Amino acid sequence: MDVVPKPRLLDEVCLVLRRHYYSLKTEKSYLYWIRFYIRFAGRRHPRDLGPDDIERFLTWLAAARQVSASTQNQALSALLFLYRRVLGIELPRLKKFARAKRPQHLPTVLTREEVRMLLAQLDGTLLLIAHMLYGGGLRLLEALRLRVKDVEFERRLVLVRDGKGAKDRITMLPDSVIAGLRMHLERVRALHQHDLAAGFGAVSLPHALARKYPHAAREWGWQFVFPSKARAIDPLSGVIRRHHVHEKTMQRAVKNAVRRANLTKPTSCHTLRHSFATHLLEDGYDIRTIQELLGHKEVTTTMIYTHVLNRGGRGVKSPLDRL
Repeated sequence: MDVVPKPRLLDEVCLVLRRHYYSLKTEKSYLYWIRFYIRFAGRRHPRDLGPDDIERFLTWLAAARQVSASTQNQALSALLFLYRRVLGIELPRLKKFARAKRPQHLPTVLTREEVRMLLAQLDGTLLLIAHMLYGGGLRLLEALRLRVKDVEFERRLVLVRDGKGAKDRITMLPDSVIAGLRMHLERVRALHQHDLAAGFGAVSLPHALARKYPHAAREWGWQFVFPSKARAIDPLSGVIRRHHVHEKTMQRAVKNAVRRANLTKPTSCHTLRHSFATHLLEDGYDIRTIQELLGHKEVTTTMIYTHVLNRGGRGVKSPLDRL
């Protein structure tokens, strides 16, 4: 009987991550920090290390590397996953490491005119994606991962599946985007038919749906609303597929659009989501409704947009204006 060799540590980390349906982005991040930690500890096996070593590593990241608080927390999450899920070692509560300070920044928000100037510099599919970000308050990856079945034209809504925190939610489909989106989907459907005729057309499915519904991957409803121009090898399965538009493509397009529009504010794709929330508040919609549209777990997260309304600090009228 052949003995199956035990996988190497990093290979085992990959297996456990995929078993728990972590995203490829999280997988790459966790592997990076685990490698970094092992090198920092003199290439010793993590099983031979303990809480003191983890605290030294996290303190060094904050003090010597001056990483942000979110980066330090990401490294901590990777190491906790390694010890708890992969090595089966429970660590006592970590308290002694120096935490990087988490700055409290207000989100950057564009005025309505600035949004118009930005959108005027985009066209085609990238403009449609920007319309979804600003018109529905979607995060970038939520928009790029949209499936055809999750866009409901009659009810004027978009179903966001497995958003941040693995939560589903419903947001609006702007009336002004419907005609352009219908035409776009006609072109996407023709592209899908061409892929099927060429022996392709099977899109990646979340979790284990591909095994449960073996024909779903080729069905029209499961195709990405914003597919990439070229087919590529799926890094998880090794199958040649047509994935969605890469996030960096959209990020680069928005960066160039900001430059051409001569906007001075530090603007990214996520700025359109911030602007969506703030402009709804300006229009008088209540905070709870906006919380649901954004998919925030706590209303306190949504409340930050009340601080950036275009009515001065905290929406208070200055006494100088009453003189």
